[in-house]
Amino acid sequence: MSTIDFLVRKDRLTVTELTEAPGAPLGEGQVRLAVDRFALTANNITYAAFGEAMNYWNFYPAKAGWGRIPVWGFGRVIESRRPDVETNDRFYGYYPMSSSVVLEPDRLSPKGFVDAAKHRAALHAVYNTYTRCGTDPFYAAQTEDIQALLRPLFITSWLIDDFLADNDFFGAGGRGSSTMLISSASSKTAYGTAFQLAQRNLGAVVGLTSAANVAFCQSLGCYDRILAYDQLDRIAPDASCIYIDFAGNAALRKEIHSRFANLRYSSSIGGTHVEQLGSAKDLPGPRATLFFARAQIKKRSADWGADILGQRLLEAWQGFVAAVANPAAPWLVVQEHRGPAAVQAAYAEVLRGSGDPRVGHILSLVPPPA
Repeated sequence: MSTIDFLVRKDRLTVTELTEAPGAPLGEGQVRLAVDRFALTANNITYAAFGEAMNYWNFYPAKAGWGRIPVWGFGRVIESRRPDVETNDRFYGYYPMSSSVVLEPDRLSPKGFVDAAKHRAALHAVYNTYTRCGTDPFYAAQTEDIQALLRPLFITSWLIDDFLADNDFFGAGGRGSSTMLISSASSKTAYGTAFQLAQRNLGAVVGLTSAANVAFCQSLGCYDRILAYDQLDRIAPDASCIYIDFAGNAALRKEIHSRFANLRYSSSIGGTHVEQLGSAKDLPGPRATLFFARAQIKKRSADWGADILGQRLLEAWQGFVAAVANPAAPWLVVQEHRGPAAVQAAYAEVLRGSGDPRVGHILSLVPPPA
């Protein structure tokens, strides 16, 4: 069978290419999975924007100058040369934007496996782990699209909230007196973070967004205030605050660092404003510090043990899904895109950041039935 790959120019994310080639024969111990469906969000644009700096391009190498953006989704085994992995076994994990992928299962257990491909040996196990749907406590067939869209993002959101709490919010004030500034507030990782922070009653959780997305962010109910990017003057300049930056907009970051004399911490997380990315050097106030989710997972695994960490994440996830999937006011409306041309169009929309923030894009490079 042939494999369709969606490729992106590493140095110019607007340039894409679709390629199709025969699938290579499997080696001993390898399995081939059909990538049935995957999510595409602003978080994946961040993977591409920081692909070189944070090794995201290394998960699924492509021809020189091009990359395959990693995505979260579901794959189904369609060919196996590993006797303990059966065809039709289904796994949640980190896939390429391709119609199929070859993996090398290792450390197999009823929970799943780790891909042992040599080029991934130095990459973090969180991204190399494939979870068997049949034994996964997070999995529910009826919320599969929500899992693909929000599960990895919410884990990052949960870890951001936990990291800030673990550091006593960097002295940004006691209960009820701190201000959390969250850019790109309509993005899914941002509102997951706001959802967690809102439960702590710290003070004001302020979402910063484009004027077009103000109403959507207000409808979520997890922000205390929503401001457009040109309304920073509505916050007192002496506010004790933390900046949680999902936009990566260099001009906005500089404005926040310059305006707020009592900025206690600046966390750099995403790059949804691809065209406005820039240096974080020579800023007033605290250094803009890149957030490493993996480091917080490692710390909490050591603090609590993997089982307790997993249980706390599961409980938080279940509470979040209940809010997101509330039939009276859903936070997310799933839109499916199937086939190479549809995937290319959906990518362009997400890259522009111009779509409806309530829409979650689920993609598949497998063409729709004739």
